Amino acid sequence: MYKVCALQQFSAMDLIEATEGKTHFYIPVQDNTTQFPPGSAPIFFNKRMELNRDVTVLLLSILKPSEYLDAMGATGIRGMRVLNECGIPVTINDREAEAIELITYNTDRANLQVEIVQRDANALLSERAFDAVDLDPFGTPALVIDAAIKGTRRFLSVTATDTAPLCGAHLKAGIRRYFARPMNTEYHSEVGLRILLGFVVRETLKYDRGIEPTFCYAREHFVRLHLRLLRGAGSADNTLKQIGFILQCPKCPYREEHQGMVPPTVTCPHCHEPLSYIGPLWLGSIQNHDTLLQMQEQLKIMELGTKKDIEKLISTCLEELPTSSFYDYHHIAKILRVSPPDITIVLDRIRAEGYAATRTHFCGYGIKTEAPLAIIKAAIHPAFQ
Repeated sequence: MYKVCALQQFSAMDLIEATEGKTHFYIPVQDNTTQFPPGSAPIFFNKRMELNRDVTVLLLSILKPSEYLDAMGATGIRGMRVLNECGIPVTINDREAEAIELITYNTDRANLQVEIVQRDANALLSERAFDAVDLDPFGTPALVIDAAIKGTRRFLSVTATDTAPLCGAHLKAGIRRYFARPMNTEYHSEVGLRILLGFVVRETLKYDRGIEPTFCYAREHFVRLHLRLLRGAGSADNTLKQIGFILQCPKCPYREEHQGMVPPTVTCPHCHEPLSYIGPLWLGSIQNHDTLLQMQEQLKIMELGTKKDIEKLISTCLEELPTSSFYDYHHIAKILRVSPPDITIVLDRIRAEGYAATRTHFCGYGIKTEAPLAIIKAAIHPAFQ
């Protein structure tokens, strides 16, 4: 629902009345003629991130933290929804005065008892700790991760929208921000998620804490991590075991994964070329299966605008294998110079050879499997057996 109204409290700034889930709020009018309308308003709001916020509300309704910090509030809608739809005590922070004014207006109009704080997120999280902390910046979260870890007792959620550096399209920026080497492969969306998760893990380990991913996914222009932080050197050591590298052939789709902090020197068995390393990054599972099942059940009783999309996302994540990369079978078919069959045919052929194979939420043409590359090629076109 959208309705334009002028408010004197905002120096006649036009606001739009909107609704997400069960929560009503106001956002500044955006210039829809610009290339990126959310960037045209004095206070940031991106309608396309509704699924991101819906998933947050769904997950927190299960996890039930004792308190929640929306560390970069902007309009305040994420924190408002957590309080209004999950019943969790909320603190909303933003460093900008205009944002604080709008957050105050929104929470007052919604009659929500929220603690509102105007601080730099790094400063706030260096002084206070919260049971759940949410970072949803415009761009990279890298500059706030260290403080967020110190200020999080159990649950940390992180959004990154700088997918070009994370996925290898802007290589130098990715290395600077995340101290890891990305690569712009056909599975770059998963590389971006695992680079970000590996970075958060490395920042966490120095405090003798570990991490358990609960629900991590990539979609459109963003990567989203939902993590449980664990205490103790033992948890940190177990988490460290999941850090390593993907080694990718520069000439063909062959790749390997290797645990550890130093990438080995390996040659492609098909092309006899030295494999290029991607990482360090997270190699382990990015989902908690039991949590996904609870989310799937809870979703049935939730009022969410992106409910159908979330149903599909959770269903696919429940199915997909926990490998560290996927194969884009259309990309392989192009290399083989053949027409790709339907994905179900490819999956069935791989399974018939005794290997597990699933779809992935990262890509509609993506296949997760530990089958050798030769088996995958033969599944795409039997002539390559």
